[in-house]
Amino acid sequence: MRITFLVPSAYGMRGDVRATLNLAAELAARHEVEVVSVKRTRETPFFPVDRRVAMRWLVDVAPGAARLLPRGQVRTEVALWRMLRGLRSDVLVTTRPGLSVQSARYAPREVVRIAREWSRPPVVGPIRRFYPRLDAVVTSSESGRDDWARLLDDDLSVHAIPDALPAGPWPRSRMDNRIVSAGGRLVQVKAYDRLICAFAVVADKRPDWRLRLYGAGPEEKRLRALVRDLDLHNHVYFMGATPDLAGEFAKASIVAVPSRHEVLGMTVIEALSCGVPIVAFDGPRGPAELLRPGKDSVLVPEGQGEIESYAAALLALVDDERRRMSLAAGALESASARTAPAVAGRWQDLMYGLRSRE
Repeated sequence: MRITFLVPSAYGMRGDVRATLNLAAELAARHEVEVVSVKRTRETPFFPVDRRVAMRWLVDVAPGAARLLPRGQVRTEVALWRMLRGLRSDVLVTTRPGLSVQSARYAPREVVRIAREWSRPPVVGPIRRFYPRLDAVVTSSESGRDDWARLLDDDLSVHAIPDALPAGPWPRSRMDNRIVSAGGRLVQVKAYDRLICAFAVVADKRPDWRLRLYGAGPEEKRLRALVRDLDLHNHVYFMGATPDLAGEFAKASIVAVPSRHEVLGMTVIEALSCGVPIVAFDGPRGPAELLRPGKDSVLVPEGQGEIESYAAALLALVDDERRRMSLAAGALESASARTAPAVAGRWQDLMYGLRSRE
C-alpha cells in the first residue's frame, strides 16, 4: 500500500507529530509511506524522521524562506486543494478535523480516507456534514471513540487504537537518581505551576531531590518567576526542549504529569517505556485512560487540597524505594501494549479491511 499522513506541520514539538512519525516509521517497513506537512515552519523537523519515510511540505513559512506568493490562508488552502485533488495514495490519514473535512471534500473517492482524532469532537456543522464521506475515524482512547461514535450516530465506523512508541530498544531508568522529571510544551493546560508548588513541599523535606522540566512554550517566563518566588532555583531546572524525551526520562526515578487534560499522552507512554513510575492528577479526560493506578502509577484527585495531595504522593514515592521499583516494573509491562509493531499491525488490519470494501 501507499499510505499518506497529512499533518498541519511535521516540524513542531507536539505529541501528535511524534505519534504520527512513530507510526509512519513502523508502517514504512512494509509499505510506501509519506508524511505531508501543510506548513514547513523550520529548516528541519524537531523530531527525527525515519529514512524510509518520504517527507514533503506544501507551504514554506520558515523564517527567511523565499515566497512567490504572499503569506496567507488563501495560499495554504490552494496548495492543500491541489495536493488532495492530485493524491494517488491508497490510504490517506488526516490528523486534524480541519484537514479531515478537506479530505472528505476533495480527496479522490478511490482513496481510503481515515481521520485520526486525539481530542473530543468539536460540535460544528462541517464535521456532521462531511465526515460521513470518510471511511473511518480512529481515536487514541476508548472514551474518545465513544464521543465520536455518538456525534456521528453510526454514519461512520469509529475505532480506538493507541499511539505507538518509537521502535525499540527503549532507554531504561536505573531508578537510582534523585530526580523527578516532567516534559512537554510549557502551556497553561499542562499545569506545571501545580507541579512546581507541590515540589516546593518536596524540596523542603527532601532537599537532595531535583525537578527537571523539559520543554518550551509561552508559560516559561511565568513558571521561571514562580520558581524564583518560591526560592527553588537550586531545586527546579528548566532543561529546554529535546527530541529525545524518553532518553531524558530514563535519567529520572519519577515522572510527574500535572496536566489538566492529557489527551495525546505521548509523555505518559514514553515515561512508561523507560520503566519510570508516574504521578498524575486523576481529572476528567486525564492520564487515567493511559495508566493502571497502583501498578504503574499513582493518581491524585483534583480539587480542594490538590497541591498538598500531589506533594504527599511525590513524597511517598521518594521515601519508598521498594514501591518505586514495583511501579517501574509495572510501567514496562504497560508499555508493551504500545510497541510500534503491535500498534502498526492494528492500523494495517484496519486499512486492508477498509480497502477490501471498495
